[in-house]
Amino acid sequence: MTILIYLLTGLLILIILGLIILLLTGNQHILRGIQVVYLKGYTSTYINDWPQFDNRLIKADASPENKNHQWELAEDYNRVKPTESLQNFHEKMGTVAFLIFKNDQIWYEDYAEGYGTESKTNSFSMAKSITTALLGKAIEEGHIKSLDQKVSDFFEEIPSDLTVGDLASMASGMDWNEDYDNPFSSVARIYLLKNVRKYMLSQTYKETPGKSFEYNSGNTQLLGMLIEKATGKHLADYLSEHFWKPLGMQEDALWELDSNESAMEKAYCCISSNARDFARFGKLFKNGGKWNDKQLLSPEFVEKCIHPRFEESPEYGYGFWLSNYRNKDIFVMQGILGQYVITIPEDDLMIVRLGHKRGVYRNSTAFTEDFFTYIDEAYEMLAKQPAKTESTL
Repeated sequence: MTILIYLLTGLLILIILGLIILLLTGNQHILRGIQVVYLKGYTSTYINDWPQFDNRLIKADASPENKNHQWELAEDYNRVKPTESLQNFHEKMGTVAFLIFKNDQIWYEDYAEGYGTESKTNSFSMAKSITTALLGKAIEEGHIKSLDQKVSDFFEEIPSDLTVGDLASMASGMDWNEDYDNPFSSVARIYLLKNVRKYMLSQTYKETPGKSFEYNSGNTQLLGMLIEKATGKHLADYLSEHFWKPLGMQEDALWELDSNESAMEKAYCCISSNARDFARFGKLFKNGGKWNDKQLLSPEFVEKCIHPRFEESPEYGYGFWLSNYRNKDIFVMQGILGQYVITIPEDDLMIVRLGHKRGVYRNSTAFTEDFFTYIDEAYEMLAKQPAKTESTL
């Protein structure tokens, strides 16, 4: 018994020392990580993490008329079944939602693990595309002059040669660690810190801004802070006003905050919504910023977003990933656990996937194997759609 007491006392002392070290070294976010991640049985982020954080509501249009804005179902809706290989891949990757949209109609739709049309899951970095849409609106409204406006106009702590467009195109030159598996990395800190503003304004820069592409979430977080300051509105409110309601979103969504005290949205990630509503951003950009009969974003801004800024980095534009797989121009909203809104304009096709895991990288620094699989399998399914026969009198 005496030995056990000594062991427990020693363990307690080690824990206390560890806590003190974390606090003194500025790593107190680790404590929050233990609480919201590790004690929940995870080792990293997960798709239903929103109850563990403070959130701000993104309001949808609550009017009865808005219910008429639901997606249309195609004539052949769910008539073609997925291949056995796709079903097995879904199980392997933990897919909870898989949708195929053809000609702006839902052609195929499937859910798993109790998820459905109204289920909220984390967008992760698909939010970067949405934050970029907010940037476009802020420019249209004159809150921000252009993509060339200096970030230092809003934050004097930032190098004077950094522009708004550099943030949106991942070309800030920020000294940043985007390692998702490292609890001490920069991206882990902004996921867990309770005051992300202070952290972002303390960043240093290792490269000259505007020279080359290097993906990091700090760019979009700083961009979100800038949009908030320029518009004088919380990002969630600005999103609700200019996109969530006009796009006819069927459900309210949530945008995770660093804390209620700081009240800053995690602009680089963490919008909790459903597959059908996420898909509306793919349609908006596919149609040049126009939604039905309303121009919500300028077509010039949309074109800028879905084309590469740098010739040597064709995989990224402004807020969107880009691909030429199958010799098609594809733009993509993409999240860390295989969240996708894949848009292929020439075939009027969109593929939406939400789930727990993504695959390994396959001859690409931009996309993992699952991305290619979902596209291939979608075309395989579309090739099997029943032939339409003309009715006879």
